[in-house]
Amino acid sequence: MNTSTTSSPARVIRLLRGRAASDGAGVKLTRVIGGPDLPDLDPFLLLDEFGTDRPEDYLAGFPEHPHRGFETVTYMLDGRMRHKDNHGNEGLLTPGSVQWMTAGRGLVHSEMPEQESGRMRGFQLWVNLPARDKMTDPKYQEFAAERIPVTQPAQGVTVKVIAGQVGQVSGPISQAATDPLYLDIELQAGADWQYRLPQGHNAFAYVFEGDITVGRGEEARPVAAQELAVLGGGEELSLHAGSAAARLILVAGRPLREPVMRHGPFVMNTRQELMQAFVDFQEGRF
Repeated sequence: MNTSTTSSPARVIRLLRGRAASDGAGVKLTRVIGGPDLPDLDPFLLLDEFGTDRPEDYLAGFPEHPHRGFETVTYMLDGRMRHKDNHGNEGLLTPGSVQWMTAGRGLVHSEMPEQESGRMRGFQLWVNLPARDKMTDPKYQEFAAERIPVTQPAQGVTVKVIAGQVGQVSGPISQAATDPLYLDIELQAGADWQYRLPQGHNAFAYVFEGDITVGRGEEARPVAAQELAVLGGGEELSLHAGSAAARLILVAGRPLREPVMRHGPFVMNTRQELMQAFVDFQEGRF
C-alpha cells in the first residue's frame, strides 16, 4: 500500500537550487547534492543533473576514474553514454535507461558519450554503502527503458518506477541496504497525486520540468524547475501541478547513520580506510 489516511503529511523542510559545476574532462553540470549548500542527505552523497544541447559541453565525457565504497545511479533522459570498467564490463546507456553500479571494494570506470550532436540529459546519484558492504564485489544492475515499469496511479499522473513500489508495481532495482525509492513522475496540468513515502527514509523531490506544489493547506510550498525540496514531517506526500505539466524525480532511502569519510571518488567510514583506498588504487588493486 502506498496511500494512507492515518500518517502525517510530508512537507518541504528545505528548498535549494543546485550550483554550476564540472566533472570528468570538463563536463558541465548542476550539482544539487554534494556541494556546500547540501553536502549530503544520508544515504545520498551526490546528485548531479546534466543537460545540454551543446556537444562541446559533454563530448569529453568522463574518462577512466576509480570508485570505492558507494553506488552510482545513472538515469539517462536523452543521449547515449557508453560505460566500461577494468573488470571487462561494458554497456550502452540509451534514453530512458538506468544503471545502478555498486562499486564496492573498487573498480576503474569510464563513461563516454556515444554521440557528437543532439541533447545529452540525465542524472547521476551517489548512494552510500553501509560499512559491512564497503568492500563487496563490484556489480551492475542495468535496465533499458522498456524494462522500467510505468504506472498511472491517478488521472493525469504517470510514474516510471525505477526502485521501490507504487501500488502493485515494483521497480527492477534490487538493493536491500538502503531500501531505495526512485520514481520519475510526470504530472499533467492540474493533476494531483498522493503517495505514502517509506517510513523512516530520508526523501527529496527534484523538479526538472515545470513547477509543482508540495503539501496541502498552510504548509503547501511551490517548487520550481531546478529546485530540490528536502522532505520531512511525515510520510503522506501530496503533489500538485499548476497550469502546466511538470516532471520530477522522487528519491528516498533508509539513512545509514554511520560516519562518512570521503575524498573524491572514495567514500569510507574512517580516515585509515580512506588512506588505504588511495594506496590500493595506486598499487593497482582495483
